[in-house]
Amino acid sequence: MSADRIRVGIVGLKPGESWAGVAHVPALQSMPDRFVIAGVANSRLESSRAAAEALGIPRAFANADELIASPDIDAVTVTITVPQHLPVVKSALEAGKHLYCEAPLGNGLAEVEAMAALARGNDGVAVVGLQARVAPPVLYLRALLTEGFVGRVLSSSVSGWGGNWGPTAENLARLGYLLDAGNGATMLTIPLGHTLAALRDVLGDVTEVSALVDTRVPEVRSADDGSTLTMTAPDQILLTARLESGAPISVHYQGGMPNGTAGFTWDIHGTEGDLRVTAPFGHTQMAPLSLFGAKAGSGRLQPIEVPPRFAEGAPEEPVPGNVTRNYARMAQDIRTGSRRASSFDDALGLQRLIDAIETSARSGSRVMLAPSNRAVPLPE
Repeated sequence: MSADRIRVGIVGLKPGESWAGVAHVPALQSMPDRFVIAGVANSRLESSRAAAEALGIPRAFANADELIASPDIDAVTVTITVPQHLPVVKSALEAGKHLYCEAPLGNGLAEVEAMAALARGNDGVAVVGLQARVAPPVLYLRALLTEGFVGRVLSSSVSGWGGNWGPTAENLARLGYLLDAGNGATMLTIPLGHTLAALRDVLGDVTEVSALVDTRVPEVRSADDGSTLTMTAPDQILLTARLESGAPISVHYQGGMPNGTAGFTWDIHGTEGDLRVTAPFGHTQMAPLSLFGAKAGSGRLQPIEVPPRFAEGAPEEPVPGNVTRNYARMAQDIRTGSRRASSFDDALGLQRLIDAIETSARSGSRVMLAPSNRAVPLPE
């Protein structure tokens, strides 16, 4: 590894179009003292070369294995579809590379367990992109609860719209794989998964859950050309759960986008006050979050400004700001041996909760969980 900068190779990059292009590339380029994008690998060498040329990346590789094997790459960023994660992550870990993999980490619990086990035996730093955990309003929300703003938490409720999984959707040619439950990239694992990761950091772990998961829209129409695709992924997810503290919570996520209603609302009620987080839609990992609060008896929620230190020196805008915060924490973990970024074991704890939700929905029973969450550290 360069003494000055971590040389990153990105697997899965289309400039200005893919998530790597709109989030990872700007994030890495904003920290030239810590990172340099040293290579790219797509499914075809021609595509890799086009991406490298467009962004001034020095190396284009024919495939992920070539990129991983290169001595010019210190860290591998995995931003391909979820069913492709396991072999690439496994290869990178076995090669001793540092790793940043987008969430969800794997397609189901068994894959995540396998990758987390491999990461534990690796000397490199393995990070998962649970970036809602480092959104400045989420970090400050944690601080407010720790300071006693609401007193003892009595209950919490979450309502969100997931976007892609509604009656109509855009970019189905590229994002249609999200509609197939078998691909492991659904409303449960992506927008709700990111939200649950943030919720566990803020309120503590979920210890029991009862779920209803349903597909009410079996066919999705393309907003681009009117074509349709079958959907087996859920568009309705309802949970009742209990936190380790004993407080009850409720969650409802639905597919599509809101029409005249809030796209995301998270309320926390306590003995001394209330807090609320809102957003235009339910992808808390990339939506602009607004924070409100009121002390008991004040009668009205008021906007709460997030102190600058919770941005951790990155842009406050969620895209690419939250990804930048993840990379900054990753760099610190690589340089100092700290554990500030979301780890593969963190992803495993979240996947166990997701698996419990799916188990409860199938069985119609309440599922118990052992607390496992490690909240990421607050800004220093």
